[in-house]
Amino acid sequence: MFRVLLSFFLVLAWILPGQAGPIKLSYANFPPASTFPCVQMERYKQEVEKRTKGKVIIETYPGSTLLGAKNMFRGVIAGQADIGCLVMSYQPGVFPLTTVAELPVGFKSAKVASLVLWDIFQKYQPQEFAKVKVLTMFTSAPSNLMTKSPVKGLSDLKGMTVRASGAAGKIVEILGGSPVALPMSETPEAIQKGVAKGLLTSFEVLKDLNFAAYLPYGTQTDFQVYPFAVVMNKDKWESLPADVKKVLEDLGREQALWTGKYMDEHIKEALDYARSKYNFQIFTLPAEEQKMVQDKLQVLIESWKQRAKDKGLPAEQILEDVYKLKAKYEAMGY
Repeated sequence: MFRVLLSFFLVLAWILPGQAGPIKLSYANFPPASTFPCVQMERYKQEVEKRTKGKVIIETYPGSTLLGAKNMFRGVIAGQADIGCLVMSYQPGVFPLTTVAELPVGFKSAKVASLVLWDIFQKYQPQEFAKVKVLTMFTSAPSNLMTKSPVKGLSDLKGMTVRASGAAGKIVEILGGSPVALPMSETPEAIQKGVAKGLLTSFEVLKDLNFAAYLPYGTQTDFQVYPFAVVMNKDKWESLPADVKKVLEDLGREQALWTGKYMDEHIKEALDYARSKYNFQIFTLPAEEQKMVQDKLQVLIESWKQRAKDKGLPAEQILEDVYKLKAKYEAMGY
C-alpha cells in the first residue's frame, strides 16, 4: 500500500507543474492597435515570450479595451491589468519628476528623448512610481504643427484654433494661438467643420490617422515630446520567478531605444506618405523667431522647476542632467 501511495504522489508531483502551464500576463494600452505605443507593446510581447521560451504569455488589449488612458495607472495598481502603458502628461501633478521630459528643451528625435527619460528615471527612482514596477519608458517624437493654412511665422499662428493637449496647449497659447482640447478621435471632424484649424503633435498621425488628408501644411517646430511608462502591478511582479524578472529587467533600456528608433523611422514614412499622396509641405520659422519662441517658452521650464521644488525634488540638477544626457546621446549619433 505504501508503495502505491508513493508512486501516486510522485506521478502527481510530475504532472502538476505541467498542468500549471505558462504564466499569463494581461497588458492594457489605450490608443488604436496601429499606433506606435501599441506597436511597441506587440514587440515587447514577442520578445518576452521568445526570451522566456514560452514560460510567459502576454495577452494584449489595445484601444482601451481593458483600461483607458485616464485610469491606466490606477487600474494597474488595483490589478485590473498586470501591465499597462500610460502617458504621464495625462495626469497633471501625479508625475512631477518624469514630466521633465515633456518640457520644450529641444529634442530632435524620439531615440534621444527616450534614452534621456529612461536614464533620468534610473538615476532618481522617483516615488511617483513607488506603487508599481516600471518595465520601460519611452517618448513620442517631437511635436510639430499641422495646419489647414501655412504657418511660416508666428503672425500666421496668431488666433488660430489648434488642437493641442497638456503642455502642447500651453505652448500654443503662449505663442498666440488658441488651443482646443479635444480627444484625437474627434479631431478630424473638428478640423473638417472648422472648429480647429490645426493640430500640434508628432508627424506620424499624418499617416496613422490620415491627417494629411485634412491638413496640407506643416511647420517644423520640435516643441515637446510626450513621456510614456510601461508599468506592472507590484504584487504580480513579486510573484514572478527570478529568471522571468531578469528577462523583463534586461528588456527595459533596450525597449526604450527600440521604440525611439521605430518612432523616428515611422515619422519619415508618414512624411513620405503625406508628401507623395497629398503634396504635404513643411515650413520652418525664421531664425530670429525660433530664438523668440525659445525665450517665450522658458516660462514653462521655470514653472516645472517650481512645481518640482515644491515636491521636494532637486529641480535644477534634474534639468541639468536632462541637457547633459541629451547632448551625450546626440553626440553619439542617436
